[in-house]
Amino acid sequence: MAGSSHGHTPAAWTGVTIAFIGFCVAGVFMVMAQPAGFWAGMAIVVIGGIIGWIMSAMGMGMPKDAHKPLVTTKAEAADAKS
Repeated sequence: MAGSSHGHTPAAWTGVTIAFIGFCVAGVFMVMAQPAGFWAGMAIVVIGGIIGWIMSAMGMGMPKDAHKPLVTTKAEAADAKS
């Protein structure tokens, strides 16, 4: 994964940060026994995923060709050296 820079994009960081905040909100309200606040936190988690997906669609995510493996066989490694 290190070779493909997995997840190091503005879309990924934003989506995960918002989802993390949502989990924290839900956790606090779960301990306080407040179901409405818990579900509000879960809604924030879903919103984080949607925002990350929208940002990725806007071009702030990984390019489509970045998911190809660099070298998979010894023959490809030999071709890459020459």
